[in-house]
Amino acid sequence: MTNTKGYGAMVGAVCAGLLLAGGLPAQGLDKRLKEAEEKRVAAIEKVKPSVVAILNAQGNNGGSGVIIDEEGYALTNFHVVAATGPVMKCGLADGVLYDGVVVGIDKVGDVALVKLLPKKEGAKFPVSKLGDSDKVRAGDWSLAMGNPFLLATDFSPTVTFGMISGVHRYQYPEGALLEYTDCIQIDTSINPGNSGGPLFNMDGELIGINGRGSFEKRSRINSGVGYAISINQIKNFMGHLRAGLDADHASLGATVGSNFEQEEELGGRLLIRQIKDESDAHRRGLDLEDELISFAGRPLSSVNEFKNVLSLYPRGWRLPMTYRHEDDKKQSERREVLVRLEGWQRQVISSTEPEDQPKPGPKPQPRPVPTTPASKLYEAKPGFANYYFNKLERDRLLAGFKKHGDFTKAGKEWKVTTEDEVKGRRNAGSVLIKEEKLETGKGSKPAIKMTVNGLDYDLEPLKAGLSVDNLKDPRNSGGLLLAMYHYHQLLTVGEKAFSGGFTHGGVEPYYPPMPEGQKADFKKQRVDCEVLRTENAGVAAKWYFSRQDQKLLGFELYVEGLKESKDDPCEVFFSDYKAAGPGQLPHKMEVVYGNNRYATVTVQKYEFNEAK
Repeated sequence: MTNTKGYGAMVGAVCAGLLLAGGLPAQGLDKRLKEAEEKRVAAIEKVKPSVVAILNAQGNNGGSGVIIDEEGYALTNFHVVAATGPVMKCGLADGVLYDGVVVGIDKVGDVALVKLLPKKEGAKFPVSKLGDSDKVRAGDWSLAMGNPFLLATDFSPTVTFGMISGVHRYQYPEGALLEYTDCIQIDTSINPGNSGGPLFNMDGELIGINGRGSFEKRSRINSGVGYAISINQIKNFMGHLRAGLDADHASLGATVGSNFEQEEELGGRLLIRQIKDESDAHRRGLDLEDELISFAGRPLSSVNEFKNVLSLYPRGWRLPMTYRHEDDKKQSERREVLVRLEGWQRQVISSTEPEDQPKPGPKPQPRPVPTTPASKLYEAKPGFANYYFNKLERDRLLAGFKKHGDFTKAGKEWKVTTEDEVKGRRNAGSVLIKEEKLETGKGSKPAIKMTVNGLDYDLEPLKAGLSVDNLKDPRNSGGLLLAMYHYHQLLTVGEKAFSGGFTHGGVEPYYPPMPEGQKADFKKQRVDCEVLRTENAGVAAKWYFSRQDQKLLGFELYVEGLKESKDDPCEVFFSDYKAAGPGQLPHKMEVVYGNNRYATVTVQKYEFNEAK
């Protein structure tokens, strides 16, 4: 047997001798080591109360988590809540077991948000502060905390200490799920049960959520290689998780490959190898053999870097992309565009299923949800992790929006007098939205009339058999008449006007246009907004609200529906809010369709009258 005490003394003596020989006094070394130790212990004590042991409703089988909000919201892994079910038990270091419920999930990124229920209404929970994972470097020290092997029967977390082994790592998914992109590699020991637990820096800031490790297969002991999902990736999905969504990651609708044929002259270049004709990237001008230079502000030089940065973002976001296009005359042009991102899960699933695949049999019945105090906070609905929290976020957003004016009693008939600028031409314009009596004399139908650029347009938005071209009038606007009708319905009717859906869509970046003639600056333009999604009669819209005061900044209308849309939406941007009727309304509207600004509309007057 090795004499560990004698061995430790020998190593200490050798180290001390080397340090003394190098001019560092042993007393100074002891002080520094003591200070480092005290800082580490202090960091552990600070964050320990926020670390969660997550168990199923029966009190066994689970993982770990960490509270990030004093209301009890906590992060963990998707694969943890997939095992526990939608309601769970959550133990904290104070030894108390709390009821918990799933809020939102990100199956691809292996993240989930859960909520702990306080024992006393209004009681607050201890929290951990979110850090900045982009500042993490290989060689930094880190702390992992959690409940490996469910050892902590009193819920006091196990602490391990180790080094950051690498950053911006990519771990391939398991099928269409659990893709770890831009993740943090650690030698800090994590084991089964640590899943979903926090990774801290030495200031006690949360920099990641532990999820994967390389294990010796027979004993399931960590081999010194673990992976944590970066907290900055999770921040991008936080709005979706809070809104009870089943979030999806982004796809560009194109594949890239490296070209090293001219490596000595050009270095490795990322070239577009395949692209979907109906993708937004293609509509923005991206084509085969174009060179991808950067995405979301990050320079790209390899396929790995591209995969890492792309999957940091949710489906549906718009982000800047820079590429180089070469025309038939070999003239090269550098372009920067905003591109709408497609979903990842659906693309992977559809691309791997053979065309002659037999129809699936009956779906397995979902497991019954155990009855606990958290059960009343869970509502199942397709496309949502927990529809209860979506309604909660939606209603909070609408309550803030109504502070700018309640137009539900402003009348069904609106007349808007405008001055329009279309392709440099200024003309007087107008919009009239009203209810017209049916020919039978019983009931009424909505109608909208618009004069723009000297031309008159009429539309009955709910009339059966209308062509897509009718719905997209005026020409080259993407559907401005229909857009104004939906805007009127949102303000005057609300949820009841949108039978196809009226839900919170999480948080997305929004880019109000620069003044005419000024070059786009997407970083400067970007505003992160709360999103409301609506749908009626197959027409979908996304409404963008300020996160500060819930003012409506604009919206996008998809005439052919949002899910399968193969065309650009009609984008309407609002500004210059002034008093009008019972509240504030925009007096400037900019209309964009595709790559072109269709019109700038200046409102002269709003008039509200009950339809007769």
